[in-house]
Amino acid sequence: MELKDNFLLTKNAKIQANSKLSLKSKRRLEHTKAYNTIRSYAADWNDFSDWCQDHKMTDLPAEPETIVNYINDLADNAKANTVSRRITAISENHIAAGLGRDNPAHSGLVRNAMMAIRREKGTFQHGKAPILLETIHLLADCFDDNDIVSLRDRAVLFLGFAGAFRRSELVNVQLEDLTFSSEGVVIFIPQSKGDQLGHGNYIAIPYAPNPHFCAVHAIEQWVLAAQLQTGPLFRPFKKNKELRDVQLSDKSVALIVKKYIKKAGLNEANFAGHSLRRGFATSAAQHDIDALTIMRQTRHKSEKMVHRYIEQGNMFKENPLNRMFNKR
Repeated sequence: MELKDNFLLTKNAKIQANSKLSLKSKRRLEHTKAYNTIRSYAADWNDFSDWCQDHKMTDLPAEPETIVNYINDLADNAKANTVSRRITAISENHIAAGLGRDNPAHSGLVRNAMMAIRREKGTFQHGKAPILLETIHLLADCFDDNDIVSLRDRAVLFLGFAGAFRRSELVNVQLEDLTFSSEGVVIFIPQSKGDQLGHGNYIAIPYAPNPHFCAVHAIEQWVLAAQLQTGPLFRPFKKNKELRDVQLSDKSVALIVKKYIKKAGLNEANFAGHSLRRGFATSAAQHDIDALTIMRQTRHKSEKMVHRYIEQGNMFKENPLNRMFNKR
């Protein structure tokens, strides 16, 4: 993606021109935010900048009225959460330009416009369907022990669920991050979306009582079959099924999910890579696991999303109709 010259979250001209900063310092200051965040902000800024160019408006610094007019045009075909994210990108780029105190994205006019858009369009997000524990049991019958691709895919799906992994975390797991024991495997996650400063997290995956749907057993089988010793745990294949020496892409996780969901006779359009992580949290809630224990495995920093999963998991368990039906 081509970056605009005035997108300052990477190549900031003021920082580059600061003679008091070393070259090493300048390079590090280009990475104050995660790569995926920068990429998302860049795409959002490009859209705003192009709109300003088409309407002969100034994008940096922008006037509050320019931002309001932009988001109202955007809201005709975008969700409220998308509009809100664009405002954040506009705001962050103005902050990078040294306009934090006079940031037009923080003006009352922009806030009121955003409130009106939220009120009109609502903020509910339709997420993909969760892959629950019973779904994992269903998928367990869809793999072929004699096919190396199938062995990899089983390990991807089972570990993705058991560790409540984000797609980026899952494909970044290295052989060196695994520590096996008689109880299962401990996996070190050096950095993730919820751990931008790289403090790292350890998560434990115990052996399941049935090896047919055991994540640890699936990893062991995959590592043995692929003869892996170091580097990425999950890797793509060439057309002849020869293993490549690079890590699997995060987009491949969604494709693997859809492939086996379809084999299991379910509608693959309803599922995606996030279905594994969401499914773990929802299944844990259905089994009366408390929020803090779920958060230790999912590595959520806020209880807000976890409580949403708990509410979804208990929709039938705590439904008043069930008490009415079972009343004697």
